[in-house]
Amino acid sequence: MRQRPLRNRTWGNLPSELSEFVGRGDELDGLERLLGTSRLVTVTGVGGVGKSRLVLAAAHELEASGTPAEQERYCDGVWWAELSSVRDPAYLEFTVAEALGLTDHTTRPLRTVLTEHLAERRLLLVLDGFEQLVDECAVLVRELLRRSPGLRVLAAGRRPLEVDGELVFPLAPPVAEEALALLASRASALDPAFEVTDANRAALIGLCERLDGIPLALELAAGRLRALAPEQVSARLADRFALLTGGARGALPRHRTLRTAIGWSHELCTPPERLLWARLSVFAGQFDLDAAEYVCAGRDLPVESVLDLVGELLTQSLLVKEETPAGVRYRMLETVRLYGAGWLESLGDAGRLRRRHRDWYMGLATWCELDWFSPRQREVAALVEAELPNLRLALECCLDEPEELHLGQYLAGTLWFYWAGCGRLTEGRHWLDRTLEHVPGPEYENSRLKALWVLGYVAALQGDPVASMSALYECRDGAARTGNPVAAAYAVHRLGCLALVSDDMTRARELLGTALERYREAGELNSNVLMCQVELAMSLAFLGEPAGALSLCEEVREICEERGELWTKAYALYVLAYAALDAGDTGRARSLLTECVEINHAFRDLVGLVLAIELLALVTVTEGHPTEAAVLQGAAEPMWDGVGLRLFGSGYFNAPRLMCLERAGELIGTEHYAAGARHGRALSSEALVERALRGPQPAPASALPRPRTMPTRTAGRAGAGADNRKPAGSPKGEPAG
Repeated sequence: MRQRPLRNRTWGNLPSELSEFVGRGDELDGLERLLGTSRLVTVTGVGGVGKSRLVLAAAHELEASGTPAEQERYCDGVWWAELSSVRDPAYLEFTVAEALGLTDHTTRPLRTVLTEHLAERRLLLVLDGFEQLVDECAVLVRELLRRSPGLRVLAAGRRPLEVDGELVFPLAPPVAEEALALLASRASALDPAFEVTDANRAALIGLCERLDGIPLALELAAGRLRALAPEQVSARLADRFALLTGGARGALPRHRTLRTAIGWSHELCTPPERLLWARLSVFAGQFDLDAAEYVCAGRDLPVESVLDLVGELLTQSLLVKEETPAGVRYRMLETVRLYGAGWLESLGDAGRLRRRHRDWYMGLATWCELDWFSPRQREVAALVEAELPNLRLALECCLDEPEELHLGQYLAGTLWFYWAGCGRLTEGRHWLDRTLEHVPGPEYENSRLKALWVLGYVAALQGDPVASMSALYECRDGAARTGNPVAAAYAVHRLGCLALVSDDMTRARELLGTALERYREAGELNSNVLMCQVELAMSLAFLGEPAGALSLCEEVREICEERGELWTKAYALYVLAYAALDAGDTGRARSLLTECVEINHAFRDLVGLVLAIELLALVTVTEGHPTEAAVLQGAAEPMWDGVGLRLFGSGYFNAPRLMCLERAGELIGTEHYAAGARHGRALSSEALVERALRGPQPAPASALPRPRTMPTRTAGRAGAGADNRKPAGSPKGEPAG
């Protein structure tokens, strides 16, 4: 019988194994053999039989100690997508993209983004808990496999996907010896004094048999062995069979047995524990104690009792405690959650609890927006990332009720910092478009105006000027009609941002300056206001006014450091680096840009990251490292595919790339430049960032003079006429400087 030590993940995104994996050696070996012959293997079986643990264990085996063939087969990693909390098919592709760490800012369909990302990669994608989305998941898997020859999929669900080429691996409960070992392992983890003895062995074996050896049932029973002898547990289980063995006629015995095990655990809970179990079922994925106390407490469940009740549910294996970047969080196994959801419906309280859930996450988003402009910015990003399934649920709740559509517009707009600052433009556009399809009453105009300027911002960053202008003009006109000076300032600001990325620098300077004046008149100060100041500095730099640009960005930098703000600071650093390079101070430019890269990577801000990498490549060739510059430029190319139109189609933003291409090509020639760019295109984002932060290692062949001009008005126009999509190995066309 195989007993494996716990391992931490080494590459990919596999969750850690929080408890010892007991037995299943034959199943692991068989599963790994099937993966060697088929590109799609699906583990099927009744709920609670251990499908998720088996595929996780197999994935860890392949990740940590695969054969050389397996290591080559999965050279781009082993990736885990948890689908059990995804209830709406619309989020299936979002969830898979998140699992792959894929960020995309374009207007392309997310399925296209996924297929292009996977097309040339060799990796194993593990899909767990897909049964509620089986048809949609089957269509997605079929297309990904067809378009991605290096992809293999390991799935776990209660039924097959029924995709061509699929090999099904039916998982039965463990054999008697392994079932007993699992029960003993879990019981001793809860009570170190527990052990299997000659006196209790027969009773424990009998208990395993009564539960058909189903791992979930065994884990639930292990929680009761702290207080009851094995014989008592068996007796109580037997008493409940008659009550809870119902269900649909013809259902498999194991389905009835699992229902009995969960129902038995439910019956053994105290009334307050049962009530909390039912109410916790409204959460999607993880939640924290504060959320549980707000959503679930009431006259019949005092708030001060929730902590102790959560502890009891943890003891009984009905909740799982997890350490995350957002702190300690809890999660229900999906089978347990569904059982509680059924009870909540029968109590007639589901609608009220869903509204309380929505209200909590409305408040959470509001506080996170305020905290974004603070030293807690990184923590806010991690918190919203962890709470995304619940925020989606709250948005859906708003859309389900016509009289609450304004709340959906408010929530989608309030999350602007996450959509724009953490690489979630595509999902943000999805929610903003959906909520703005409806026009609430005039008393809720402010919520709609906020959603409109956020949509205009997101669409501008996606390279969709038509949608951006439409939303921003509607916001501007609505703000004038209703007398909302703050919304008016945001509309003017984002129109200025749109002018900036459209190369209309004179108009950008005018609009952004006007927006700053309006912000100050309204007493508005946050990351958006500071970003407006940075964007105004960019327009001045491009218009050949470096002194004004430097003054604005130094002020932004000081405010950011005083407030602990990082996201906007990174853009200020970009402009300061731009000016430092123009002044010939490559050392300062590199120092500023490496900090900029580090911040943007931490926030998954692809726009800021790729701009910094492009400028860092120009710094690198100026320092005398043309091959390293070619690598950086090559690495930036696929990043722009995720942002959208390369450098927004802007000659101003494109000029550093063209200058780098020309200078590096002159030094090392077209072939060597192309080879370096190919190497860069093969780098993962993590490898690229590590390389950028480390800096060029070889001694420079020769130090180069600084560029005579950075892209200003004239340079921008020259660059605008260049081919923005020319291969990196072809240093041709007019130089931007």
